Amino acid sequence: MQKSMSQSLPLLLLMMNMFIVMTGIGLVIPIMPAVIHEFEAGGKTFGFLIATFAFAQFLFSPLAGNLSDQFGRKKAIIFGLVLFSASQFLFAFSGHLALLYVSRLIGGIGGAFMIPSMMAFVADITTVENRAKGMGKLGAAMSFGFVVGPGVGGFLAAFGLHTPFLVAGTVAAMSAIISAVFLKEPEKKAGKATIAEKDSLVKQLALSVQKPYFILLVMMFTLSFGLANYQSTISLFTDVKFNFSPADISVLMIIGGFAGVIVQGFVLEKVLKRFGEVKVMNTMLVVAAVSMISILFATGFLSVMIISGVFFTAAALLRPSINTTVSKMAGNEQGFAAGMNNAYMSIGNMIGPALAGALFDVNIGLPYVFGACMIVLTLVICLNWAKERKQNKMAHSAR
Repeated sequence: MQKSMSQSLPLLLLMMNMFIVMTGIGLVIPIMPAVIHEFEAGGKTFGFLIATFAFAQFLFSPLAGNLSDQFGRKKAIIFGLVLFSASQFLFAFSGHLALLYVSRLIGGIGGAFMIPSMMAFVADITTVENRAKGMGKLGAAMSFGFVVGPGVGGFLAAFGLHTPFLVAGTVAAMSAIISAVFLKEPEKKAGKATIAEKDSLVKQLALSVQKPYFILLVMMFTLSFGLANYQSTISLFTDVKFNFSPADISVLMIIGGFAGVIVQGFVLEKVLKRFGEVKVMNTMLVVAAVSMISILFATGFLSVMIISGVFFTAAALLRPSINTTVSKMAGNEQGFAAGMNNAYMSIGNMIGPALAGALFDVNIGLPYVFGACMIVLTLVICLNWAKERKQNKMAHSAR
């Protein structure tokens, strides 16, 4: 009973923090087209603003993961929340495009400290057997925040384009205070991590190549690259093709993403236990690729909503499947593994939107064609990895 409470309260606080952060990230989606128009910019600027956040995550995720191993998950999470709060306030008061980029950089650094630390925190307080459940709940909070964010952004935008960011900054600051008071540092598991805390990012990336879960990190990169092409341009796509308002985009994202939240919160664990992470990943990669191409044939709000719902459901199953597999293979290097996992994801989230924005300015359908190709590449990598893994197990059993 006491052990259950020691897991449930921290997990609840982590889910709250993840929800708040992803809400803050998601609320920019329906507003960004209006912000871009305000600065007289196009798809390229839109893509680079999104990529800037991921760029900062990429640079700081390995460092943040190792610092959380060395100084504690709680400190890293609180520091990340403070930075994220500051970035929201800066975005709200930015009168120049350059300040928007600075805001996104600060927010990305905050995300780098929070997300890997929260994933490692879950790994610290769960066993291998129930880790998928813990990761699933954290992932559900992530997806739910990303779904609710656009709705909050669209609603608050009625009071001014800057209002959503002021509210997000205030809530993040309050979350930092709550975490400082109620979140307790998890006990470190036995065993000493072999990662040097002061290794450079380049050395850590090189070291990750030697890890047994490296191919999963590559999959996270290609997957994030492909998914980001859809997620980063869907608001611009519907704005240009269907003249959707911020409110329309908000409703679209809420309804379309809610299916993903339900799947992640109530179906993920059962599906992973029955079919395993590999089969789930393969199936959902096919679904994601098909739905991404299907958006090109959408005729209006209803069709876009249905396609988005299918797409976000696939994404909701894909990321936790990879996260759980990496965590199971990481042993006592949970902070490093989570940091590198987030770093590879950030590379995809960085390059994907930047390229998608540039492609969007050429033709609004190109980001989705290219994104689908990247997801198919991820499927090929996953199939080859699963085949080699099966052969290795058979060879090991034969000895």
